[in-house]
Amino acid sequence: MPGKKILMLTGEFTEEYEIFVYQQAMEAVGHIVHVVCPDKNAGDLIKTSLHDFEGDQTYTEKPGHYALLNKTFSEAERQLDQYHAVYCAGGRGPEYIRTDKRVQAIVRHFHENQKPIFTICHGVQILIAVDGVVRGKKVGALAACEPEVTLAGGTYIDLSPTEAYVDGTMVSAKGWTALAAFIRECLKVLGTEIRHT
Repeated sequence: MPGKKILMLTGEFTEEYEIFVYQQAMEAVGHIVHVVCPDKNAGDLIKTSLHDFEGDQTYTEKPGHYALLNKTFSEAERQLDQYHAVYCAGGRGPEYIRTDKRVQAIVRHFHENQKPIFTICHGVQILIAVDGVVRGKKVGALAACEPEVTLAGGTYIDLSPTEAYVDGTMVSAKGWTALAAFIRECLKVLGTEIRHT
């Protein structure tokens, strides 16, 4: 079976691991991941962040590595029919790209066409910005996003830091510590089977 095309939505200060680990894992099994950011072109770099819990009441934020975008946003926007799934990476990027009408239109396309939607950590903020996407869904995310999920008509699932949750073709997780489970469930939804011999 040929690999699937996944569109990854990012912004400045998106969570580092949720870009790099996800992209490399998907590409390792033959899928294509296009990493885009509004108003950026293929070959541009974006800053990333690394969030962690270190005993404070909320997470800390440290600079991550630069991430290389491999697709021009405006091109991906015009070619949505060729993508099989959309992935909303977390971190701080979702906070501002969710207000971009073009990003909202992209999410609406995947929702209305019943294509898989993958979200981790703060990525759910992008989905919540589009009416109806999380309504009636059970969704995991960073705990700080629980009120938004509820107000958008979804049911917040308080996952452990290493779990992922599947509701139909929507896969969600709390944060980067759940990437192994999250990637495994995304692969299942994409129809990818890994066999050990």
